[in-house]
Amino acid sequence: MPAQLLDGRAIAKVVREELRALASEYAERRGHTAGLAIIRVGEQPASDVYVRQLLREAQSIGVRGTLVTLAEDIEDAALRAGIEALNDDEETQGLLVQMPLPPGLSPRVVAEAVSPRKDVDGISMRSAGNLFLRYPSFVPATCAAVVEMLDRYQITLAGQRVVIVGASNTVGKPLAFMLLARDATVTVCHIYTRDLAYWTRQADIIIAAAGKAGLLTGDMIRPGATVVDVGINVLKSGAIVGDVAFESAARVAGALSPVPGGVGPLTPLMALKQMLLEPQIWTPDAT
Repeated sequence: MPAQLLDGRAIAKVVREELRALASEYAERRGHTAGLAIIRVGEQPASDVYVRQLLREAQSIGVRGTLVTLAEDIEDAALRAGIEALNDDEETQGLLVQMPLPPGLSPRVVAEAVSPRKDVDGISMRSAGNLFLRYPSFVPATCAAVVEMLDRYQITLAGQRVVIVGASNTVGKPLAFMLLARDATVTVCHIYTRDLAYWTRQADIIIAAAGKAGLLTGDMIRPGATVVDVGINVLKSGAIVGDVAFESAARVAGALSPVPGGVGPLTPLMALKQMLLEPQIWTPDAT
């Protein structure tokens, strides 16, 4: 039997309607529409697609989105000042700094400077600490999208063996803490993991987030396992593929998300959802 398709576009349609209602309720309660500010340093062609998608989704649900572009040769102090100005802006309820930063700028500046009250991508030190301690927290939007997808397809997390392939600060590590808080048994693999297939074959759920095209093949998957592909890789041909070899995985997995059309459509919506739900934000027992 071919794998069930975990269709992110279909989920996004439902979530988008829910967020329109939330945005309307927010505006009625606060007396103004919610405002999202995105800071981009220099020109970032690789990430501009996501920025445009986020601004488009904001407009579609009734949220005011603003792009603030800073010079690529900006120094850490000026970047910090730009972030702090938006922290103090009463019309900005959500703040997101587009990563990665140009060479020479420290990501730590962003983690230190972004207000925990506006940190809709879960990058601040306060958000990371709250997540580690299992307190309510903003989380990275991609991680929230993965959990949203699993929940919408009613895929059980409690007691399940989850293997995350990739240990980044933006996906692998925060997602591990989110899934631990949902009572999954989590293993995080990375570039130095020996015999990756040994670990992935034990998993009930595999989340591929390593940034390497075709890394996970069908022979590395236990029959019937759920596979969520977070990877986005651009081939020389211009085609966009994930970290999972889709055709071989689909013959083995019980459920599989595609790239494109899987986690991607949900990611910007999760940043907006967190902004509109503040101060409830993400909690470990969310369903």
